[in-house]
Amino acid sequence: MGQEIAERYQDVLAKIEAAKARRTQVPKDAAVTLVAVTKNHDTAAMREAIAAGALNVGENRVQEAKAKFAEIGNAVTWHLIGHLQTNKVRQAVKFSDLIHSVDSLHLAEAISSEAARIDKVQDILVQVNLAKEDSKSGVYREDLQETLQKVTALPNLRLRGLMCMAPNYEDVEMCRPLFREMYKIYQEVQDLDLPMSNINMLSMGMTHDYEIAVEEGANVVRVGTAIFGPRQY
Repeated sequence: MGQEIAERYQDVLAKIEAAKARRTQVPKDAAVTLVAVTKNHDTAAMREAIAAGALNVGENRVQEAKAKFAEIGNAVTWHLIGHLQTNKVRQAVKFSDLIHSVDSLHLAEAISSEAARIDKVQDILVQVNLAKEDSKSGVYREDLQETLQKVTALPNLRLRGLMCMAPNYEDVEMCRPLFREMYKIYQEVQDLDLPMSNINMLSMGMTHDYEIAVEEGANVVRVGTAIFGPRQY
């Protein structure tokens, strides 16, 4: 199993490099961070990935992440990538290095408040719902600038960039226009004069579409199944 995870991890890294070489709109040499998504995989599998070079792990659920953090600790950078409910914020802020899924001002306020309580500045990404899917959370494009201005006025947050999820199209090429548009939005946001921000992350792309996301400008991708195999429920 361990060898399989290590091989798959290296295979994903190789595919990321190949996707970077195919870029047309984006600098080919701009680095990409691979977040190994460990949801529903045990700490033994996580340790195999870490041994293969994984420095960043992503978790969807606070309870699961909290239990794994108790075992793994600060050996890796912890990314919380799933929808975060306000009643789980207190636990999430304790271990999360980066929260990808800040989808409302209300949630941002709760995170800032909790971070202040433990004397932390919490790094966050704001989730954008570019396709306006009812099944997904996120800020609509037309509300984004106003939301970002309010979020970056909160004292214990540091805005690091944006996150999005493409619809789960049968034909993965249909994701391309959305990713390309998202990269343009990311560039626009970098040009805004926002306090308490260091905007250098665009998190988009998962197992089925990460190569296209990288081609179109993603610099953080969230990959689980392609590294760990199908999830064990």
